[in-house]
Amino acid sequence: MFAQTFFIVWRESIEALLVVGVLHAWLMHHPAGRGAMRYLWGGVLAGLGGAIALSFVLMRFGAMLPPEGQDYFQAGLILIAALLIVQMVFWMRRHGRAIKQRLEEQLADHLRNGRLWGIFFLAQIAVMREGAEAVIFLQGSIAASQGTGSDIAAGIVVALAAAGFAYIILQLGGRYLSWRVFFFLTELMLLFLACALFVTGTGYLVSFGLLPYLDPLWDTSLLLNDMSRVGGVIANLTGYRAVPDGVTVSTWILYWSAIAIGYRVQTRRIHDLQKEVA
Repeated sequence: MFAQTFFIVWRESIEALLVVGVLHAWLMHHPAGRGAMRYLWGGVLAGLGGAIALSFVLMRFGAMLPPEGQDYFQAGLILIAALLIVQMVFWMRRHGRAIKQRLEEQLADHLRNGRLWGIFFLAQIAVMREGAEAVIFLQGSIAASQGTGSDIAAGIVVALAAAGFAYIILQLGGRYLSWRVFFFLTELMLLFLACALFVTGTGYLVSFGLLPYLDPLWDTSLLLNDMSRVGGVIANLTGYRAVPDGVTVSTWILYWSAIAIGYRVQTRRIHDLQKEVA
């Protein structure tokens, strides 16, 4: 659970820092921007507050349900988190390069028209979006694992510190790790994490009787046991199972086939749009 918590919070924190960094840098270099700083930081705090409120609502709602309802709620959270992770990856592949330009254009428009509250809401929406994604991903991961509260808390604290450190390194001109490499690697890790959540989610559906139980197809426990410490971490992050049944193997095949098709279609569309612009 520590590894999942760490990666989710680390990745989402860096994305939020990237957005806030773009807004802050632009305002610092704009003659009228310094007076708008309090709106920027107010929006950041409001976004964090919104994400915390969402986490509280989800936990309270789940606690109010009867035991059977909690199982269905957890299964729904796991599958929703997996879908949102995949959606986020494809959205970032399509729009990631234009985020900086769009943010700066919106900032310029708000300053030019004296709409400083627009800067507040721009920061709030950006931070709350990343925070809400982190909350939902974490809720899904927590439902899918047996992690303790100390694991989760430690993962969050370490991830926030690591995110700040990684952001500083990435801002130093890409001498150690470029943004392009960073997003490629974390994109791949997010896809594996989504696969892990889908595998857990389909396991819930089997237990509910919504999918049939199929016999295990092989056993690789001697190579890597998913019940061991190392194997458990890999299983939580990738969806690996040492003794997978037919439903698990089908989930792997369907998931990665869908990702491959989605990548191919999106890449073709991006190339077509680039040709039209050129």
